[in-house]
Amino acid sequence: MATRPVFRPATTTTALAVFRKAWPVTCSNSAQPQQQTIASSPELVVASSTPASAATTLAVVLSLGAGAILPFPAAAALAQPLADLSEGLETPVQLIYLAALLGFLVVGAFLVVRQVLIRRELEEAAKVLGERVRTGEATSEDSFELGVILLRKKLFTQATKNLEKAKKGWQGEEEELAQVHNALGYAYFNMERVDSAVEEYKAAVALQPGYVTAWNNLGDAYERLKEYGPALDAYREALSYAPDNKVAQSRADFCKTRLERTGKL
Repeated sequence: MATRPVFRPATTTTALAVFRKAWPVTCSNSAQPQQQTIASSPELVVASSTPASAATTLAVVLSLGAGAILPFPAAAALAQPLADLSEGLETPVQLIYLAALLGFLVVGAFLVVRQVLIRRELEEAAKVLGERVRTGEATSEDSFELGVILLRKKLFTQATKNLEKAKKGWQGEEEELAQVHNALGYAYFNMERVDSAVEEYKAAVALQPGYVTAWNNLGDAYERLKEYGPALDAYREALSYAPDNKVAQSRADFCKTRLERTGKL
């Protein structure tokens, strides 16, 4: 939903960058909305062990013979039809299909390695930030970063505690505080505390009116409450800042249709 989103410490910034690239805080109705990241983020810094891991994975892929059980189910599912289709074809055509097959396998290997690296980065960052919180050395930004990581791990109760702490003691810019409200709203939404989520999303857009993701999330929360009028208003606000936002477009059309059917529009 609209649903399916800065910081200084080097260790935690890398982990937050992972979160922002891999898991934007967005509406669960969406399928790749336009402005979905919590904030702009640096590029993911890949661990030094990556080349060796990738080489090992590629070696496994290249060593597989016909009919072997592939270690990457998604890649295997995509590649099997190509392998079947290549049987009985002439050599040049077979080579093309085999090249495509290898391409699928390499992509599958890359995705698996990438997910492992992301998980490792998140775990390491959570340990560092958690220790700062326990020793009382954490800043409001540290609490926010830890809350974001816990959201990524779907630990919503723990995430809420840290995000509330970040909100109460926030020392940064007000526009950045909007990101805290949006993340907190997302946590409440997933805890079925939708009324609280609405309040947090409203606080986010009050601080940062052009925050398209928060507008979409607000519309999504209103939809969950079956309040299609306010939901439509929220999506229209999102479209006023991002006219091509597909999430807002599709959800606004849906809400408009519901209101027309009930004679409320």
